[in-house]
Amino acid sequence: MTVLDYLQFRERLSDIIQPNQDDFYLIKWLKARQFDVDKAEAMFRASMDFREEMDVEKIYREYDPPEVIKKYLTGGFCGHDKEGSPIRIELYGRLDIKGIMCSVKKSDLVKIKIKQFEGTVKDWEQQSKKLGRRVDGMTVIVDMDGVGPRMMWSPGMQMHFSLVQMLEDNYPEMLKRLFVIKAPGIFPLLYKLAKPLISEDTKNKIHILGNDYKSTLLKYIDPEELPAFLGGTQTDEDRNPRCVSKICQGGLVPEEYYLENTEYMDHLKTVTVPRGEKYLVEHIVETPGSYLRWEFKTDDYDIGFAVLKKQSKGNAQVVPMSRMNSHVVTQDGSYTCQEPGTYYVCFDNSFSWTRSKKIYYHTEVLVADETIIKYEINDLIENGDWKTLCEKYETTHL
Repeated sequence: MTVLDYLQFRERLSDIIQPNQDDFYLIKWLKARQFDVDKAEAMFRASMDFREEMDVEKIYREYDPPEVIKKYLTGGFCGHDKEGSPIRIELYGRLDIKGIMCSVKKSDLVKIKIKQFEGTVKDWEQQSKKLGRRVDGMTVIVDMDGVGPRMMWSPGMQMHFSLVQMLEDNYPEMLKRLFVIKAPGIFPLLYKLAKPLISEDTKNKIHILGNDYKSTLLKYIDPEELPAFLGGTQTDEDRNPRCVSKICQGGLVPEEYYLENTEYMDHLKTVTVPRGEKYLVEHIVETPGSYLRWEFKTDDYDIGFAVLKKQSKGNAQVVPMSRMNSHVVTQDGSYTCQEPGTYYVCFDNSFSWTRSKKIYYHTEVLVADETIIKYEINDLIENGDWKTLCEKYETTHL
């Protein structure tokens, strides 16, 4: 970036720049668009429009999130790193994103994130006054303990990506560093799905630590600022190492919180299975280790469900047939296809001779390619998890 680039950028925005938006603040926008003045100007103006449309200051001051968000939306701020920047802990393995999204409007998730982002900006101001120097950025620790295929639920992932995009578009350079700890075997696939939607600048701030993370975290965070369950000394007043007074622990959202009409259902296809018949959704799997995902609900009555694999003589049930109360709550799940072949998601209404069943469903195959397999193998080697490595991969993979 040249001085002329910055002066040109500032001059173009002279009609909307506020007194508190100093040089340091404005340079963030240029950096977020690789110092392209045209793109940075467009980004800045779009963000100012966003702030006005959403009435961001009012959200920060007055928005009171629904009870289900307060009780079950995981994560929280727990202290400050060695440079004075706030620390955010995210417990993705304990997050029931589907339950949350069934229980609130999408606008609630947007507003709670705006409230968090604005709170971070206010924290910078307080820390800057306290320490007598400018404080900026945020350190995020993403605890992946307990994460499984449930996290690949499409609407939930889309919501995560949209919130990340909102952060990048309206709070440039807020993220200073992001540590992913206890990364499970499924993480490479999750990262592959997210990678195209993350800016190059953000990718460079992500550090994958696996299970050996404590010494690295303590390089950037003093022990008293880090929860004890992550290797620090910070606890609640009752000595709870998980600091539950600051960090929401999440868990499954009780169905009594669910709304009658949820907005995430738009992506579901619809089919009516006649009485006494079955309906098969075919997927051809070419790559071993791919995930077959599904979700579905029905109107009024239950339905039989199974996953079948095509054999030379008939179809084998790889997920056994079961009657599902999909009229009560949306069903979802996944199956790891260890072998290539043709798989069928089966909706079975053959037991009913009087009623047809209307089904709302979504199925997909998430491919685990060679890059992901190599990533996972390297992660297992780095963490010394030879048992899992031997169980999951033949020597020919190495």
